[in-house]
Amino acid sequence: MRIVVIGGTGHVGTYLVPRLVAAGHEVVSLSRGTRRPYTEHPAWAEVEQLVVDREAQDRDGTFAARVADLEPEVVVDMVCFTEESARRLVDGLRGRVAHLVSCGSIWMHGPSRSIPLYEDSETVPFGDYGVQKAAIARLLQEETARGGLVTTSLHPGHISGPGWRPINPLGNLDPSVWTTLASGAPLAVPGIGAELLHHVHADDVAQGFELAISQRDAAAGQAFHVTAASAMTVRGFAGYAAGWFGREPALEFVSWDEFRSRTSEAYAEQSWDHLSRSQFASIDKAARTLGYAPRYAPEEAVREAVEWLARNGELDVELSAG
Repeated sequence: MRIVVIGGTGHVGTYLVPRLVAAGHEVVSLSRGTRRPYTEHPAWAEVEQLVVDREAQDRDGTFAARVADLEPEVVVDMVCFTEESARRLVDGLRGRVAHLVSCGSIWMHGPSRSIPLYEDSETVPFGDYGVQKAAIARLLQEETARGGLVTTSLHPGHISGPGWRPINPLGNLDPSVWTTLASGAPLAVPGIGAELLHHVHADDVAQGFELAISQRDAAAGQAFHVTAASAMTVRGFAGYAAGWFGREPALEFVSWDEFRSRTSEAYAEQSWDHLSRSQFASIDKAARTLGYAPRYAPEEAVREAVEWLARNGELDVELSAG
């Protein structure tokens, strides 16, 4: 098939595009052209890569037509963040494309009321990102249900892999968390460390997208969680991470007020966004319907990311073997 991947050089596209090429598809990657894929692969030599400014073309109403004019059978949208952008794309692709597969987020759910979360769990999303991802998922399901464009949405957890900073045990991107754990110094943790974080390796997310594309009829009109099979508690994650450096974690449990007084506003807000949700999303539906089977445990996905950061001089830490 001819497949257009919007955001093809991003976290998931880095792995998805080579998978699609290996499966014999003709792939066109659309991106802003500001970076190469996070990992190199010979398959990229067979990919048509086009530079597109989606935000600008969304504003002037030309983006959907630009995608449709490429005459794909399948469109994979990795970078849709607003309901309006999704609506414009759906309207432009309806009747011209066989399948739209869109990347959402488990943040389409609000704070957990019970775990695990299922795709139809009734929670109230919060924050613009989560609210918009929930709205996009509803729009896509309703579009297919009323006989329009065939759509599928896939919802990853905290995407990890080599080439970028992963969400750390405090639920933020502060690199000092890793160096603190590596040194054995006390790490201030808001709450009691029982909150959940649900990571997933980018290649496992790519697996989910490839399965949805190859099983269009089963995936039509559906939303699927695509994350690791397990989630980590904050204290468990800190234990795994400290162990990578040959340490035991020295955790100091503090109130949120105390934590905020010790942490930059941006990192404290990231921590609140992640830990207040405390999510563990079931992959049963994706496993049952598509055969989704993630290869990485969440701690393995994060370790691979941290190893890359250390190897590339972005973290001054040394990981133990194993």
